[in-house]
Amino acid sequence: MWIYNPNTVSDTVKTVVEATKKQDTSWIMHHVLDSRELDFTPFGIVHLPELHLFGIDISITKHVVFMWLALVILVVTFLYVARTYRKSLVPRGVTNLTEVLIVFVRDEIVKPTIGKGYERFLPYLLTVFFFILTCNFLGLIPYGSTATSNIAVTATLAVISFIVIQAGGMMKNGVFGYLKGLVPHGIPIWLLPIMIPVELLGLFTKPFALAVRLFANMTAGHIVILSLLGLIFILHTYFVAPVSVSFTLFIFFLEILVALIQAYIFTMLSSLFIGMAVHQEH
Repeated sequence: MWIYNPNTVSDTVKTVVEATKKQDTSWIMHHVLDSRELDFTPFGIVHLPELHLFGIDISITKHVVFMWLALVILVVTFLYVARTYRKSLVPRGVTNLTEVLIVFVRDEIVKPTIGKGYERFLPYLLTVFFFILTCNFLGLIPYGSTATSNIAVTATLAVISFIVIQAGGMMKNGVFGYLKGLVPHGIPIWLLPIMIPVELLGLFTKPFALAVRLFANMTAGHIVILSLLGLIFILHTYFVAPVSVSFTLFIFFLEILVALIQAYIFTMLSSLFIGMAVHQEH
C-alpha cells in the first residue's frame, strides 16, 4: 500500500527540475538571434567589429553581414541578367528564372492589386520581393542566418512600405483628398468620432501586421528545425535520431516553400495596401 509522503514528492520534483536545468538549450536561440560574431564551429568564430558614432551603437552584426551578402548577390545577379539581355533577348538559365519571377510579380501581384499606374510602384515591390526572398534562402544554407527573422529588419521593411503607401495615396489624391478618403462615404456624422480614430489606427496596423507576420514565420521555422535536432542530445539517445532527422528534413523542405510564400505575402500585401491608398474610390 502506497502512503503519501510530501518529502518524497518534493524530492521527485526537485530531481526533475535539476535534470531539466542541466539541459542547455540556449544554443537554439544562439542560432536564431542576432549576434556580433559569425559562428563557423568547428572551423572557428569570426568576431565582428564594434562601432560607435556619437554615442550610438552602429556595430556590424551577423544579420547585417547577411543583408550585405543578399545585396551583393542581387546586384551581381541583375548585372549579369542585364548583360545577358544585351547579347540575346532569349533568356536562359539564371536569366530565364529571374524573368519568370519578375513577370510573376508584375502580372500576378502588382498589376491586379494596384491597377492603373502600377508601373510607378513596380521597382520598389520587385526590390522588396527579391531582397526578402534572398534573405530567407540565405538562412537555409549551412552556417547561414536569416536576417528576416530579426524584428528590426522586418519592421524597417514595413516602415518603408508604410511610407510608400502614404506617399502613393497623397500623390494620387492630394494630401487633404487622401485623408478625407480614409473615412468611408455616407457615414452618419455621429459615427465620425468613432470611425476617424479607427481608420487612423488602421493605417498603422497594416505595417505592424507586415512586420510581425514575416518575423514570426521565419523565426518559428528555424526554432522547430533546431528543436527537432536537439531532441537527439536532450534525450541522450540515438534511437530517436531517425525520427528526429526525418521530421527535420520535412520541416526544412517546408521552410523552402515558406521562404517563397513569405516573400510573396509581404509583396502582395504591400501592393494591396498601395492599391487601396491610390484608388480610394474602390
